[in-house]
Amino acid sequence: MNTAQPQSYAPIVVVAYARADHLQRTLDALAANPGAEHSELLVYCDGARNADDLAAVLATRAVARAATGFRAVSLIERAENIGLAQNIISAVSETVEVYRRVIVVEDDIFTAPGFLSFMNRALDMYRDTSEVYHISGWNYPIDPGGLDDAFFLRVMNCWGWATWADRWQHFEREPQELLKRFSPEQRQAFNLEGSHDFFEQIESNAAGTKTTWAIFWYAAIFLRGGLCLNPSSSLVENIGFDGTGENCGASPIAQAEPGRGTHISFPSMVRENDVAVGRIKQSLHRTFAKRFAAALGRMVNGMRQLLGRASA
Repeated sequence: MNTAQPQSYAPIVVVAYARADHLQRTLDALAANPGAEHSELLVYCDGARNADDLAAVLATRAVARAATGFRAVSLIERAENIGLAQNIISAVSETVEVYRRVIVVEDDIFTAPGFLSFMNRALDMYRDTSEVYHISGWNYPIDPGGLDDAFFLRVMNCWGWATWADRWQHFEREPQELLKRFSPEQRQAFNLEGSHDFFEQIESNAAGTKTTWAIFWYAAIFLRGGLCLNPSSSLVENIGFDGTGENCGASPIAQAEPGRGTHISFPSMVRENDVAVGRIKQSLHRTFAKRFAAALGRMVNGMRQLLGRASA
C-alpha cells in the first residue's frame, strides 16, 4: 500500500476550447496542488468553429498563456477546429510519444489538492503492471465505507485521468469494427451486467449521431482485460454541467464531493473490487430511475399542455 511521494511528475495536458472562466478555475485548482510547481503544463486549445466563437477562443487562449504555478507552460493553438474528441486523442498521443505518460484534464474539471499526488504516485506504482491501464480521479457517488482508499474497476472514467504510452498505443476509434467484435456476453459485461448501456455510445458513433472518444478507450481497456484505478472518494468535480460543454447538458449526473486526501493508499492486489462494483451498479440504477422519472414528468406535463390548448 504505497503512500510515498511521487518519484517524478508527469506532464499535465489540459484540453480547452472557448470557456475562459471554466479554464481559469481548472488551472487555478491544478496550480494549488502540491507538485504543480514540478509539473509541465500543456494546454491544447482547439480552433474556432466559426466567427461567433472567435472572441471566446482568444480569451480562453489568453487565460492559458497567463497560467502560473507550473514548472513550464506550453500553449498549443490549433489553427482549425478539429472537435473535442480529436483534440484529446491528438493531445494524448503527441504527449505520450515524448514523455511516455500523461495526466489529462479537460477545461471543466476542478481538482482537489490531492489530485496530482494521487496521479503521479499511481503512475509510478503501476508503471510495470501491465494489467493496469488507467488512473481515474473521479468515482461514482457511492458510500466509501469499508472500502480501501482506492480500488480497481473495469469501467474507465475520464474526468481527470492518467495513463502510459504502452497502454495508450492500443487506443483505436473504430466503432464499426467494435460492433462486430463484441459478443453478447461481452456487451453485458461491458455494460456492468446491464447496469448502464455504455455500449450504446459505440453504436451512436457507428451511426454518426455522436463523435466521442472516451468509450473507445474503455473498449480498448476492456477487450484486453485491463483495469482502472479509482479513488473511493472523488478527487475531482465536473463544473461543466451548465450547458456550455460539448458533451454535457445542463443536468449533471450525481457526483460526490471531491476528496481532499493527499496520502491515499493503493490496493494490495490488482483485481476488480466486487464490493465497489456492487455499489456502483446500485448508483447507476438510481441515476437511471431519476432520469426516467424526470423524462416521464416532462412527457406528462407536455401532454397536459397539449390537452389544455385543445380544450381552450
